[in-house]
Amino acid sequence: MSRVSAPHNDHDEFDQSIHHAQTLPPADHGRDAYVALACCTIAQAPIWGYSVSFGIFQKYYSDPMHGIDASAGAIATVGSMQMGIMYLLMPVFFTILNRYPYLRRWCGPLGLVLTVTSLSASAFVGSIAGLIATQGALYSIGCGLLFSPISLYMDEWFIERKGIAYGIMWSGKSSVGVAMPFLFNLLLQRFGLRATILSWAIASAILISPTLFLLKPRIPLHAISHTRPLSFAFLRHASFWTMQLGIVVQSFGYLMPSTYLASYASAIGLSSVTGPILLALFSMASVPGSLVHGWLGDKLSATKVILLSSFGSALPVFLLWGLGHQMSTMVVFVILYGFFAGGFSSTWSSMLLEIKRDDRAAETSLIFGLLLGGRGLGYMIGGPISGALVSSKGAIAEEPLGYATKYGPMILCTGVTAVMGAWAPLWKGARIASRAGMKTCSRIFTSTA
Repeated sequence: MSRVSAPHNDHDEFDQSIHHAQTLPPADHGRDAYVALACCTIAQAPIWGYSVSFGIFQKYYSDPMHGIDASAGAIATVGSMQMGIMYLLMPVFFTILNRYPYLRRWCGPLGLVLTVTSLSASAFVGSIAGLIATQGALYSIGCGLLFSPISLYMDEWFIERKGIAYGIMWSGKSSVGVAMPFLFNLLLQRFGLRATILSWAIASAILISPTLFLLKPRIPLHAISHTRPLSFAFLRHASFWTMQLGIVVQSFGYLMPSTYLASYASAIGLSSVTGPILLALFSMASVPGSLVHGWLGDKLSATKVILLSSFGSALPVFLLWGLGHQMSTMVVFVILYGFFAGGFSSTWSSMLLEIKRDDRAAETSLIFGLLLGGRGLGYMIGGPISGALVSSKGAIAEEPLGYATKYGPMILCTGVTAVMGAWAPLWKGARIASRAGMKTCSRIFTSTA
C-alpha cells in the first residue's frame, strides 16, 4: 500500500505546486511587486534611521556635560550593538519563520512595540549600562523582528531582478542617513536628548504602521506551511565560507568611519557642522552605490562586483582619509567610501547565486539570513575594537594628517578590512594561480625529464 500511495501523494503535491504557480501574482513586476518594494524601502527609515546616525549621538554622549560617564569605546559599543545584535539574530529569525511561516504576520507588530518601547525608555536612562540594555539590546531585537519578514517577502516578490530590488531597498536605508544627522544634530542642540529620542520613537511608529497593513506575502502562508525540511548542505562548500568570511571582515571596519567622523572632524579643527555634513554625504553616496552594485550583481559575477566594492572603498581610506586633513579631502573621501563600501551589501544577491550553484536545494532566505549574521558578528567585534584603537595612542605629530592623529590605527584597520572584504575572489584567484603554477611546474619537470 505504501508503494502505491507515495507516488500518488507526490503527484498531488506536484499538481498543487503547479496550481499555486499559476495563480500567484507575477514576480519582478506588476503593482503588487512594486507596492511590496515601496513598503520595504520605506520601512528602512524606522529600522535604520537611528543606527546610521549614531555618530551624532556618539559625539553627544562622549561630552562630559551630558552625564554619560563612559569611555569612547563603551559608547561605540552601543552603536555597534544596534546593528550587530540585529544582524546576528537574522539566522535565528529566518530559520524560525521558514519553519513556521504563520509567525511572520506577528513579527511586524511585535517588533514595532518593542522598538518604540525600548527607544522611549532609553531617553530616561543616564548610564552606559542602561544604554546598552535599551538602545543596544532591546532596540536591535525589535528592529530585527521588523526586518525579518520584510526580507522574506522581498525574496518572494523578486527573483530575476533580485539584485536591483535589494539595491533599492538598501538605498532606502542610506537615504535616511542623508537627512537624519542634520535633524538629530538640530534637535539635540535645541531640545536636548530626551525630546529628540522620544520624537524619533513617535515618528518611527507613524512610518512603520502603514507598511504593516500594505505589505503582503506573494505566496500565501497556508501554501508554504508544509515545506520540505531546510537543507544545510551548502555549509559544506567553500563558496559559502569564503564569502561569509569576507562579510565578517568587511563589516568589522565598515562602521568605524561613520561612528567617528564627527569626532574626527572636531579633533582636526573643523567646524561643528562638519560632522553632520560628512555623515550625510556618506549616506548620500551610498544610495547610488547600492543601486549600481545591485544592478551589476544581476549582470556580472560575484567575483567582479565584490572586487569593485572592496578595492573601491579601500583606496579612499588609505590615500584620502589617512593622508588628508582638509575639508575638501574629507568630502571626496566620504563620497567615494560611501559609494563603494555602502554598495557592499548589494553584492549579496550575486553571492547568493554563486552559493546556490554549489547547492541548488539551499533556501535563499536561509543563506541570506546567515550572511546577515556574519555582518552582525563583524559589527559586534568592530565596536569595542575601534574604541581600543582610538585609545591606543595620542597624536604622533603636529601635522593633523589622519595617520598622525590618535585615529591613525583605526584608519589603517578600516582600509585593511575593506580589502579583505574581497576574501572570496582573492581566495578563488589564489587557487587558480596555484593550480596554474603546479601545471606549469609539472610540464617543465616532464619536459626536462
